[in-house]
Amino acid sequence: MSTYILNRLAQAVIVALIVSVVVFLLVRLKGDPIELIAPPEFTQEQIQGLRVAWGLDKPLNVQYAVFLSRAVKGDFGDSMRSKRPAIEFVLDKLPFTFLLAGVSAILALLISVPLGVLSAVRRGSFIDLFSTSAATVGAAMPNFWIGLMLILFFSVNLRLLPAFGSESWQTILMPALTLSLGVAARLARMTRSAMLEVLGQDYIRTGRAKGLADRLVIYRHALKNAAIPVITAFGLQLGFLLSGSVVVEQVFAWPGLGRLMIEAIGTRDIAIIQAGVLWFSMTVLAINLVVDVVYTLVDPRIRYA
Repeated sequence: MSTYILNRLAQAVIVALIVSVVVFLLVRLKGDPIELIAPPEFTQEQIQGLRVAWGLDKPLNVQYAVFLSRAVKGDFGDSMRSKRPAIEFVLDKLPFTFLLAGVSAILALLISVPLGVLSAVRRGSFIDLFSTSAATVGAAMPNFWIGLMLILFFSVNLRLLPAFGSESWQTILMPALTLSLGVAARLARMTRSAMLEVLGQDYIRTGRAKGLADRLVIYRHALKNAAIPVITAFGLQLGFLLSGSVVVEQVFAWPGLGRLMIEAIGTRDIAIIQAGVLWFSMTVLAINLVVDVVYTLVDPRIRYA
């Protein structure tokens, strides 16, 4: 197990390096950010002085080497707007994004797993038809549209929930529901497919023939053996929750890392963009590693393989 984890960590380092190169180049594709932040009255000599001060006058390979040498120490540079370290902005906003993603993940599991199991057990019934239809519709609807509809219904028409901000616990309900619906739809379909495959196995028929209660057969034997593909899908959807939060946080004015990234992109704040994207990517890599370790806890056969 330790060898496997070390191999995955080595792969994560390689992926992080590739992401750092891609982000470093992409933020410079649209030209010189100094032209955006420089006041209109600045002369070309003053603009060139800003380039030198920010190290943007050097070749790209030299700039990347300086960026990488600082990034491995946790220093992503200073914000061009506020002159504060970019990592401070990221660390201030991360708890809000993690809170939103965590609540959304819990809601998605609470909705999807019971719905998928019930749909598989009652295959062909009205419940199955309803759940599969709802899952298809939920997976097709974009997050921003769901968020706007929730705002219109619960905030504008019913006046039950606040539409924006993060001042109370009610403010997280609609953003979390917006993020969780699409994830729950995909997980419900995956749970149903995995359960249908397992329910047709010989050991399930044997358990029922021996007189075991249906609840015991379904939840102790069938669901446990169907968990591997569901865990895989859930791990992938956790990454989707983090990336999807970029749009949802903007719709609901949620003060998380996603909204910070949109603001930084609008102002071409290179340091914040690079720091935010790298933190997002490292979080997704860590989630994938945890999911792989959970496999061995659910199914010991994977550990021996």
